[in-house]
Amino acid sequence: MTDSKTSDSESADLETFRNETRAWLEANCPPEMRKPATSDADVFWGGRNAKFSSEPQRIWFERMRDKGWTVPDWPKEYGGGGLSAAEHKVLRAEMARIGARPPLSSFGIWMLGPALLKYGNDAQKKEHLPKIAAGEIRWCQGYSEPNAGSDLASLQTRAESDGDDFIINGQKIWTSYANYADWIFCLVRTDPTAKKHDGISFILFDMTSKGVSTKPILLISGYSPFCETFFDNVRVPKANVVGQINRGWDVAKYLLQHERAMISGMGERGVGRPLGQIAADTIGTDGQGKLDDAMLRGQIARFDVDEAALAACAERAVDLAKAGQAHPAFSSAMKYYGTELNKRRHEILMSAGGVDALEWESERSRQGARPRAWLRTKANSIEGGTSEVMLGIVAKRILDLPGA
Repeated sequence: MTDSKTSDSESADLETFRNETRAWLEANCPPEMRKPATSDADVFWGGRNAKFSSEPQRIWFERMRDKGWTVPDWPKEYGGGGLSAAEHKVLRAEMARIGARPPLSSFGIWMLGPALLKYGNDAQKKEHLPKIAAGEIRWCQGYSEPNAGSDLASLQTRAESDGDDFIINGQKIWTSYANYADWIFCLVRTDPTAKKHDGISFILFDMTSKGVSTKPILLISGYSPFCETFFDNVRVPKANVVGQINRGWDVAKYLLQHERAMISGMGERGVGRPLGQIAADTIGTDGQGKLDDAMLRGQIARFDVDEAALAACAERAVDLAKAGQAHPAFSSAMKYYGTELNKRRHEILMSAGGVDALEWESERSRQGARPRAWLRTKANSIEGGTSEVMLGIVAKRILDLPGA
């Protein structure tokens, strides 16, 4: 009887929270922030040199930051909202209902923050988490190297001990937005004599440190967030190591789960117009109002079903993670499914656009952006771990297939 009353009380409290959240969002989310971002420049990433693309973007970010809802489920002491798993789920649903954009996009939120919450010491949490929540510091990820991509544990960037500091030398590649980042979370080899998965440390340092340089990498699409990043005798305090020295692979694996879950999200449409409506702009509809291409209509229908399945799976993944019941390899399955689905989405968009979809000259035009985005999706199944590697992890760690 007591359990029933407790459950009823919790349901009532959650419904009250939903009503209050809905009212707050309606009153505080500007109309302009209820539309999908049109380009990377239309996304707010934060950082020391951040600039808002519009006044509504500034208003939306500051209101959500002050509410603690840039990181709703983080503890309040670190700038978060302190929401429970159930409350966070309600907030996501209510934001999706009105098409509200995330107020802040951040590798600090998606990847580093969870790793710090689990492995960081008190000083590191107090130093970095509030700045991530407030959008004050923009982070990049120093993982891949020219000869250490899918086989990440083969990395050779070296950190040599020098008193209370490490001296770092080496190179990273595919470092997303390194040329805009303020700080980097980086994997370095601190014991070159150990086995390759051992002797690695996870360390944080300022990108303005002497000896750090970046060089953008141009992609076939004509645009790229990627950079080469070079370290030439960069001095970093040993106090900046997260977790234990030479045990950085533990932190790296945990962070990769969050990175792959984040990348898998690109498979969900989120806000914006459905594919069928976009296709109808070019192809038109028949007398019954259906898309006037039966084959493409079938492809879109199959895609919509798979997209809904991914969204449901993502919700389940969040619930399991909050309950501490998530399989550590489940993010690999999500990453594979989400990125392959996103590639399918853009294949359909190209088919729907016909010859006009090949227009290339204007990157900012509606049509000109389509082939560039389509080409960009080809990297989805490589970055964060290739689809082949993800399938191997699923085969070995989830399906327990012989010989995997």
